[in-house]
Amino acid sequence: MSWFWFSIIALLCWSGSDFFSKIGCRDPKDKYSQFKMVMAVGLVMGLHAAYEIFVGGTEISWNVMLTYLPVSLLYIGSMTLGYVGLRYIELSISSPICNASGALVAIIAILSGTAEAMEAPQYLAIALACAGVIGLGFVEANEDDALRAARQEASNYKYAKSWLALALPVAYCILDAAGTFADDLVLETLNEDSANVAYELTFLAAGIVCFVYTVLVKKQPLVPKMEAPKYVGAIFETAGQFAYIYALAGGESALAAPIISSYCMASVLWSRLFLKEKLSWKHYTCILVTFAGILIMGIYDM
Repeated sequence: MSWFWFSIIALLCWSGSDFFSKIGCRDPKDKYSQFKMVMAVGLVMGLHAAYEIFVGGTEISWNVMLTYLPVSLLYIGSMTLGYVGLRYIELSISSPICNASGALVAIIAILSGTAEAMEAPQYLAIALACAGVIGLGFVEANEDDALRAARQEASNYKYAKSWLALALPVAYCILDAAGTFADDLVLETLNEDSANVAYELTFLAAGIVCFVYTVLVKKQPLVPKMEAPKYVGAIFETAGQFAYIYALAGGESALAAPIISSYCMASVLWSRLFLKEKLSWKHYTCILVTFAGILIMGIYDM
């Protein structure tokens, strides 16, 4: 299979992960939905790690686990905050904000002096992504309550204006950017396959901790009908990561990256079609500006 089809699979899987994670975590009454989501992802990633170790022959050791642990914790922490945020804000808004982490990575690299020389369009991409996210925040914070209620009527889910609603996807963006920046440094000393397995095993451990806390300590029930979307989302998340690796390994990363990076727009499409989320023209304008920045960064991601 060519890099192109792996890129398309990664795009569909990661947007599918967004979609089903939203369904699994959007109930505002379930204060433990984020931990249940971590349980689901941890289980699926743990199974995939077992396959990679016992069938694929990937080498893993405690040294690799500990070396990659800070990166794993940043990624897992960001995803957990993202799952919390899905209770408070539309997927159409949270996904573009979360995906702006690439622009933040570039800013960190520039400020730390580790960035390579960039071309003018890359600086424009960073500016667009940041401007789009800031614009989304401004639109959300200043939207009239009556207009908000009217446009949310079709989805049957009402999201109140709240600093927490915006803070959570922004926090995801920051932690994910920190994880990506640290990832680049750590992978200079580790094999990529071993690092990925270390990440998956750490996620499994996080899932076990969440199970003990949520089910055994807090006595929270696991209702199959409510939990099923979480596990579907977890499968899509793991499959997307698998396809992503093979897409970039195909030697056409300059073409694969922009395709994959556009998955947040697919997430917006699914949320509009199936979750009936409706945004204002101001929201969509900011989303398109953010997406333009992400797309340009993807084109220059070699």
